[in-house]
Amino acid sequence: MARSLILPRPDGTLARYAVSERSPYPQTAGPITSRVPFAAVHVVANPRANNNPSLDVDLDWEATLAYRRYVWGLGLAVAEAMDTSQRGMGFAWAPAKELIRRSVAEAKKVPGAVVFSGAGTDQLEPGPRVTIADVEAAYEEQIGYIESVGGRIILMASRALAACARGPEDYEKVYARILTQTREPVIIHWLGDMFDPALRGYWGSADMDRATATLLAIVSEHAAKIDGVKISLLDQAREIAMRRHFPKTVHMYTGDDFDYPTTIRTDAEGRFSDALLGIFDAIAPAASAALHALDAGDIAEFDRMLQPTLPLSRHVFGAPTRFYKTGVVFLAYLNGHQSHFRMVGGLESVRSAVHLAELFRLADQAGVLRDPDMATERMRRVLAVAGIE
Repeated sequence: MARSLILPRPDGTLARYAVSERSPYPQTAGPITSRVPFAAVHVVANPRANNNPSLDVDLDWEATLAYRRYVWGLGLAVAEAMDTSQRGMGFAWAPAKELIRRSVAEAKKVPGAVVFSGAGTDQLEPGPRVTIADVEAAYEEQIGYIESVGGRIILMASRALAACARGPEDYEKVYARILTQTREPVIIHWLGDMFDPALRGYWGSADMDRATATLLAIVSEHAAKIDGVKISLLDQAREIAMRRHFPKTVHMYTGDDFDYPTTIRTDAEGRFSDALLGIFDAIAPAASAALHALDAGDIAEFDRMLQPTLPLSRHVFGAPTRFYKTGVVFLAYLNGHQSHFRMVGGLESVRSAVHLAELFRLADQAGVLRDPDMATERMRRVLAVAGIE
């Protein structure tokens, strides 16, 4: 039974699972025109590095850049050096600079390739002595570097700002200063505290309606400098309500990994969200094929391709949501995009063997295993290391 294996279940028992015969998604090339689709992509750690993986960062540059070429080849844009690449969870600004430089240079070699890169303040350690001026200077440093290598900006949420801001007025001040300086319109990222607990109360209030009002005021005042806003709140209703208030020139980029088909699909009012999703890293062929179907006006095919991936995405982004990166990298390993399941900071250890086994099952049922035989063998190896044979 080469296409079956023993999987652990949440109740502690073991059960044989027969891998499906479902055909993988086609590798759909060419530009996507009906939506702006970003995949927030992961990095590939160097398993041969002789360092402390919990303290030091060493990337496999060829595998890391090859994955970006793969994503571009499917018609997706790349969101670089964001939380999917473990910014704030082991991947600091210093190695991010090199990643951004290499990724922007690589994009120039690929016709039609688009890459935006995360600019934040993670070189600044939050603390009682950190001031608003320090936050502004940290943002300016990162933006200046990204623009110096020819990159575009995703303005990430700042832990330091969340720690030192006294209220909405401080957010308005910082974002006004930064937005007036950027060369080209940026994407603002609102990362919810389910992804990063240090960002609770972002925009100056733990009350979500008040926080939303502050962000909408910033968007309204600085619309000419804002390409769009990425909402990572896993709150479909709030995202849909917010985009009604955006100027026509400002995109809403869904970060709703729990229900992206609904937010991407055009609603009864004729509105829709574009996409900037970590799950698009893991389901890139399905996302590409579905969006190409949407380009052709085939909503039924769009739904048919994306709906089966939702149970997988909801599992990958299940609580604690901030550990979703492990599932993304695990799928890259199962699909042969890297030769190992090792991560920056040792994060391969933060999800249980039971969680990974369920991820394998859901990925199989979603049809996102490129080579089911290889994926089955790799899953078997991971379980063997965990003592499950």
